[in-house]
Amino acid sequence: MKNVHEIEIEIKGKEWEKILDDTFQKRVKEVRIDGFRKGKCPKNVYLQKFGIESLYMDAIDVAVQEAYLKALTDNKLVPVCEPKMDVKDISKDHVKFAFTIITRPEVKLGEYKKLDVKKETVKVTKKEIEEEVARMLSRFAEIVVKENGKVVEGNTAVIDFDGYVDGKPLEGGNGKDYPLEIGSGTFIPGFEDGLVGMKVGDTKDLELTFPKEYTKELAGKDVKFTVTVKEIKERVLPELNEDFYADLGYPDIKSEEEFKKEVEKAIKARKESEADEKYVNEVLEAAANNIKVEINPEIIHDEVHRMMNEFDQRLSTQGVKLEQYLQLTGGTKEDFEKQLEPEAEKRVKERYLLEEVAEKEKIEATDEEATKRAEDLASVYGVEKDEILTHYGMDNIKYDVKMSKAIKLITGVEK
Repeated sequence: MKNVHEIEIEIKGKEWEKILDDTFQKRVKEVRIDGFRKGKCPKNVYLQKFGIESLYMDAIDVAVQEAYLKALTDNKLVPVCEPKMDVKDISKDHVKFAFTIITRPEVKLGEYKKLDVKKETVKVTKKEIEEEVARMLSRFAEIVVKENGKVVEGNTAVIDFDGYVDGKPLEGGNGKDYPLEIGSGTFIPGFEDGLVGMKVGDTKDLELTFPKEYTKELAGKDVKFTVTVKEIKERVLPELNEDFYADLGYPDIKSEEEFKKEVEKAIKARKESEADEKYVNEVLEAAANNIKVEINPEIIHDEVHRMMNEFDQRLSTQGVKLEQYLQLTGGTKEDFEKQLEPEAEKRVKERYLLEEVAEKEKIEATDEEATKRAEDLASVYGVEKDEILTHYGMDNIKYDVKMSKAIKLITGVEK
């Protein structure tokens, strides 16, 4: 492939001699040689005891950085993934490296403006409004003790219970002052239904059967639970009034009709955003499929690792490690990487598409635009603008602005 560059670089003479000497100065401080204080052994004595070969491994670590930089500078190359490196030859006189450097492949644009992708038309139904209002009311519901009445669906019954199998107490099958929400499906089938209609102080025997898919010891067995209801709690929904509207951040709303119009606006805005996101993804995918590019497996592999790191970071915010996630899902790291490859290839193609469009359309990003983007990001993350600029760097933020402009040019949607 044209973007694969095989380059050999040799470090020799005084340059290699200095690297070996610097390596010796570091190593001699770490070893103890009879007759000399630590770090004071002459070089010729050290070499007689350990040989010059003992310096090669550490010296290579230093020399390879210089050699790689020379390979890039001399050949004016910008790598797009980690290079492959081999040590071809090494001696007291020189070291020779062979680098395989992959640069951005040639990209030929196809059609990216006149694409047959339709944006979804957004509608909000009366049912969606009612469901959203119900969710909002439920979120602000108050749990209160039900002074009179019976257990009904949705109540929380505070119970004492004892379970028996074959006339013997069921291990772990008892509880005191246990709060059970009726309809939650927390207990085995029939238990919660059996409490419906009971009053505070009532005691009842529930004759039930464990499901067949239960634990091996209890699957399919008959069980008796003796249950006493000690307290009943119910969810009391707030009223749709001015106080409720104000609590939600709508102090100027006075009527239910006005409130539902605001709810409709919020639902529509959310659905518009989702429709925009879906449309942008579909347009970019269609445009990316029109480009001609041969992507090296190494580039895909590099993107997979980037995605793995992103996923690992998201898991860490939840206190979970990648290794734990793989154990829980019964997969291997290799399997997971394989699953990520199609998405990685899609990401790479879309990135090349946007870069090529930005170049063809002469899209640029000014310092002012990058600073504004940094201010927007700072507002989102609750940090100072300078912290964003330091973390990401001005060049990366400018690149992000350019890519956003390219997306807008292709899709018409601001990103």
